[in-house]
Amino acid sequence: MIGDIAHIYNRGVDKRKIFNGHSDYKRFRDNLFLLNNLEGKIRTKLPDIFSSDAKLPERDKLVEVLKWSLLPNHFHILLYEMIDGGILEFTKRLGNAYTKYFNLKNNGRSGYLFQNSAKIVPMQSESYFAYIPIYIDLNPIDLIPKSSHKKLELLKSYEWSGLKNYYGECQDDKIVNKELFYKVFETNPNKYERDLKGFLENRQKLETELRSTKGVNLAG
Repeated sequence: MIGDIAHIYNRGVDKRKIFNGHSDYKRFRDNLFLLNNLEGKIRTKLPDIFSSDAKLPERDKLVEVLKWSLLPNHFHILLYEMIDGGILEFTKRLGNAYTKYFNLKNNGRSGYLFQNSAKIVPMQSESYFAYIPIYIDLNPIDLIPKSSHKKLELLKSYEWSGLKNYYGECQDDKIVNKELFYKVFETNPNKYERDLKGFLENRQKLETELRSTKGVNLAG
């Protein structure tokens, strides 16, 4: 239904890598924008769809993307439904389009890329609702050396995540709806950053809270 919020995630079959380099991440990232259109994918031959001189048509959105993060073998996305059935349709498009791209790129590979259909977890549990945006934003932490003293700053600059879009201007800002996120989750930039810092220092507590929620089996 319009206004529903869901956490979407999936990982590669047998936990295999689904992103082998910059071009793979970019393809999936760009599809978060291009596939979010009621009439179908926006077709373009532009090598950089987010360049300042790129002229793309206005979209009739299926969803609003609130959060996203891409890791070598899995992804997480937080979506807000704009039309009935929009979350399901958008999720199917992402999986199908990326699998087709990946198989063609890799010498005509065939078969499944993801271990199953993407998980679509509605935001019905109050605890899950509160913690999942933070979980998505902190997910790339395993790519940062444990000895680093600037983990949050590095997370803010991680290219394949929507967290950077909440701090200054980024090329791909058109993907996320920051204002809607703060409104729906009843937070603001200062409060949310405090929450990020708190759970960054105790990520185990965050994962314990989420895994205790019935039916939740996080990718990783």
